[in-house]
Amino acid sequence: MATEIEHKFLIQDDRWRQQVERSVRMRQGYLTSDARCSVRVRVAGHQGFLNLKSGTLGIQRSEYEYFIPLDEAEEILDTLCEKPLLEKTRHYLHFGEHLWEIDEFAGDNAGLIVAEVELSRPDEPFARPDWVGEDVSHDIRYYNSQLARHPYQSWPCPSD
Repeated sequence: MATEIEHKFLIQDDRWRQQVERSVRMRQGYLTSDARCSVRVRVAGHQGFLNLKSGTLGIQRSEYEYFIPLDEAEEILDTLCEKPLLEKTRHYLHFGEHLWEIDEFAGDNAGLIVAEVELSRPDEPFARPDWVGEDVSHDIRYYNSQLARHPYQSWPCPSD
């Protein structure tokens, strides 16, 4: 079984930008997403992907990902996926022994930036950059499938 072990953090400031090694624009949409699983299509740069992920909360979930032809991924996004689609730029950088992915959202989720680090086991130690803030790994609002349904810009302001 393919397993993803991932921590997700909010970003405190822009210091991470100086460490970015490469960036890729992404568009993704969901064919289905419920408590059991999500099925998503993504275009990342010039590649298409089909992804299935368990609906389990927390840092460890089952995940399967497959390449699909770019033109088919684009067609599925445009015709079959729920709207709105997620738009983001994924920035990659190394910190300590790990690759960090920073997702800078656009469109209906503009203003949200989260950092993710994947681990090989749940108890694996990792260096935490000083520009990361709160660990939101267990907060379902920050799952991409939820951001597609309840975009960040529709969340109540903290002062509300």
